[in-house]
Amino acid sequence: MIQSFVSLVTRHWISMLGSVIALVAAVLVILLFGMEITGFKGGPYLGILTYLLLPAVFVFGLVLIPVGVLRKRRLDADAIAHHEQGPRLPVIDLNNDRTRGVVLASVAIAALSVVLLGSATYKGVEVMESVGFCGTVCHTVMQPEYTAFQRSPHSKLRCADCHIGPGADWFVKSKLSGSWQMIAVAANLYPTPIPQPVHNLRPARETCEQCHWPNKHIGDRLQVRTKFTDDEKNSETKTVLMMKVGGQQGSTSNDIHWHVDPGVKIRYLSDPTRQKIYDIELTSPDGKTKIYKTEDKPDGATEWREMDCVDCHNRPSHTYKMPEQEIDAAMADGRIDKTLPFVKREGVRVLREEYASHEAARAGITKEIEGFYKAKYADVSGSRAGAISAAATALGDIYSWNVFPKMKVTWGTYTNNLGHSDEAPGCWRCHDKKHSTAEGNKIGRNCKTCHVVLAEDEADPEILKQLKP
Repeated sequence: MIQSFVSLVTRHWISMLGSVIALVAAVLVILLFGMEITGFKGGPYLGILTYLLLPAVFVFGLVLIPVGVLRKRRLDADAIAHHEQGPRLPVIDLNNDRTRGVVLASVAIAALSVVLLGSATYKGVEVMESVGFCGTVCHTVMQPEYTAFQRSPHSKLRCADCHIGPGADWFVKSKLSGSWQMIAVAANLYPTPIPQPVHNLRPARETCEQCHWPNKHIGDRLQVRTKFTDDEKNSETKTVLMMKVGGQQGSTSNDIHWHVDPGVKIRYLSDPTRQKIYDIELTSPDGKTKIYKTEDKPDGATEWREMDCVDCHNRPSHTYKMPEQEIDAAMADGRIDKTLPFVKREGVRVLREEYASHEAARAGITKEIEGFYKAKYADVSGSRAGAISAAATALGDIYSWNVFPKMKVTWGTYTNNLGHSDEAPGCWRCHDKKHSTAEGNKIGRNCKTCHVVLAEDEADPEILKQLKP
């Protein structure tokens, strides 16, 4: 049986080549798979080779085998065409030992091929939905997002959990979209920086709410924000807020999660970046609708969108911060020694400089920070060289987490709508006192709507003393 099959597939160079290709690919897949299950970790590129590229080569080899066999049959038929008349299609006579052996061998190989390809397809999908595949295969393009993701509260999830979610329809859409992305990366057609927001993202209620339940986040949350000033002592201040998270379904209070209450529907007309909002349509639980308009008129493309989680939490897993925020956090947790004179001011200064790469940034930041203390605080430079070096390292980390010169991502490139600031208006896109109904009712900007300020930039807030046990 095996001899008959081997004879059949080696009678033409095409089928012989296909047999060799398929056999080598199958052996490599089995070998690499065996290495993986025994504990060898080769990273996403090895997964791509094992479960995507080699199976494709295996299928290519299998396709060549019948091509060669048919080619040989055609040549033989042409050779005897002038001497015999008979059927031009092959006759499968299972009473013939040789024919029966070829058929049985073919069926056995086909069955093994189905098992091999099925396993490879399953593992291939698993590899394509892994964090390593999403974040490191297209390294330059995805480096900013992958770096931010690793620092996010969702870092233990897979990218596909949020970007695809459950169900076959969005799985297919994502793979079609991914095909174009692959072409764009290979042909260098992608924009720099990658624009936000992602307009074809799956609705948040179908992904975020697999874990989060907005109308069950009931109650207020205390938030303490620590800042350091730009003076020599880096004076520490604290702001204490009582955030009105809310979320009780059917609540009439305008707390934060009221915006996504199942009984409330909010639509808005904005520019493609969703940072400039023109018209707002509010449908309340009683079915009444109000339209809020602004005097600003669109000067370009616009789109209507129904509000959901990502209109405020627009960067839940890919958050970029400003230099001041990052340095405050580093000083608060000890990565930067807050007793170093003017370290906050100098840290912000060197971070806002332009550098060609992360390596150049680390070298430049270290040179600037060490040079400052040598020139202005020679005694500190000598006695606290370790603290200064640690501060320079932390500042280099901060730069590398937020700025990516190759992708033209710099401070403030990606705005965060969770909250409000001069760099990112966030809530103020709607709560600006400019949107009003025809009757003159405006969307206000009352601070107490979303939070109560218990202390603001105070050195030693009384409220924190009261809260201590």
